[in-house]
Amino acid sequence: MNGLIKGKEVHFDDEYLHVKLEDGRIISTPMEWYKPLKEASISELKSYKLICMNTGIEWESIDYHLNIENMLESSLEKVA
Repeated sequence: MNGLIKGKEVHFDDEYLHVKLEDGRIISTPMEWYKPLKEASISELKSYKLICMNTGIEWESIDYHLNIENMLESSLEKVA
């Protein structure tokens, strides 16, 4: 990966974190991979901002950052 995967929107449901990319694709990963997000309130989850030229997501209120490209790594579940 070359770091050019850029997000446009972030959505959640009970099981998945969904990130819509600038090119129209959607990446979905299990919320179980991200313990801080799984434990966050709905208002905290909705209070995200795209950072680093839209290649990352920040949840400032819970001090959590996610590189969108890392969502494609199968070993991410060990990071949370």
